[in-house]
Amino acid sequence: MTEIRNYTMNFGPQHPAAHGVLRVVMEMDGEVIERVDPHIGLLHRATEKLAETKPFSQSIGYMDRLDYMSMMCNEHAYVRAIEKLLDIEAPERAQYIRVMFDEITRILNHLLWLGTHGLDVGAMTVFLYTFREREDLMDCYEAVSGTRMHATYYRPGGVYRDLPDSMPKYEPSKWHNDKETARRNESRQGSLLDFIEAFTDRFPACVDDYETLLTDNRIWKQRLVDIGIVTAERAKQRGFTGPMLRGSGVAWDLRKKQPYAVYDRMDFDIPIGTTGDSYDRYLVRVEEMRQSNRIIRQCIDWLRKNNGSVMLENYKVVPPDRETMKRDMESLIHHFKLFTEGYCVPEGETYSAVEAPKGEFGIYMISDGANKPYRVKIRAPGFTHLSALDEMTRGHMLADMVAIIGTMDVVFGEIDR
Repeated sequence: MTEIRNYTMNFGPQHPAAHGVLRVVMEMDGEVIERVDPHIGLLHRATEKLAETKPFSQSIGYMDRLDYMSMMCNEHAYVRAIEKLLDIEAPERAQYIRVMFDEITRILNHLLWLGTHGLDVGAMTVFLYTFREREDLMDCYEAVSGTRMHATYYRPGGVYRDLPDSMPKYEPSKWHNDKETARRNESRQGSLLDFIEAFTDRFPACVDDYETLLTDNRIWKQRLVDIGIVTAERAKQRGFTGPMLRGSGVAWDLRKKQPYAVYDRMDFDIPIGTTGDSYDRYLVRVEEMRQSNRIIRQCIDWLRKNNGSVMLENYKVVPPDRETMKRDMESLIHHFKLFTEGYCVPEGETYSAVEAPKGEFGIYMISDGANKPYRVKIRAPGFTHLSALDEMTRGHMLADMVAIIGTMDVVFGEIDR
């Protein structure tokens, strides 16, 4: 008799589902997964340690680079932690702008997740559709912050600047003639709010298109239904948050349960699943995009009717405006001191969490009264979810591994930190 034994194989680290930084050592019985051991650390950048060596405000840009699909949500958690320690609160208009951009970020994240998850499982078209919509939202990022991804737009005490009154426009080129350029600029004639409103008008139909391609597609359902089931009880025990927890039927959302900014004034629903499989998590995220669209529209209505400051006038924390800085020597010195030394934060500790697209993203921060944090600890939702990979894949086939990693929506910037 020949001896039959399990064999070990490497999954990654070049696999597209994990951006080339996850290595999974798999123990296989034929094509069935017996055990998996995820190896992380291939992207480690020491973000927490770096944040402890710089003045508080200089680390906001590091937050964008953690989960680089949920940029402004990460900033929100970090900036709120500083605001809690300083005992300050951003003006109302800034809070609405933050909520609007948090939800734009949620849609951005879910669009990329849907496109890449479809690509991993074998659906090519949806990737092209979702990136078409992402392009418009990236333009919103660029309009307020000057950059398409790593915005550094939220600041302790508010946001960097108010919403612009005009949108950048396309210009004719050898690829696009005058008529085509005019068509592309139709929604760019007004302010940023007009542009976002035009997007929210057409976005539900775009989500309908994604669902037409996938929701009842028999191949999509064969790949996702009953794959990677996690019960509600087990999801809570493992510390799941976000769509991973809600997909298992637990209606937990920090925006409702522990409201921050102005989420307590927003009207939206929390979608939940029933069986806790990959298909449920897909449906939850798709519905979340529709709910985010609702929230953005409510923010647009409020922002149109209410003007006001978007930054505190507490000049111990907030730099003077650039116009004053150019003509007033004291303001110039003040600006220089704030951007080199920063400000001292009272002694204390705080934990600030936001409902990021992937789950609860939290910042635990300790201040010893200096101008830089004594300790920063990041609570990354993807790290907790990845720890369940072994449990979720056991007994499944090799091909299901891709679907399960896809349904987790892991991004290694925040997992490896």
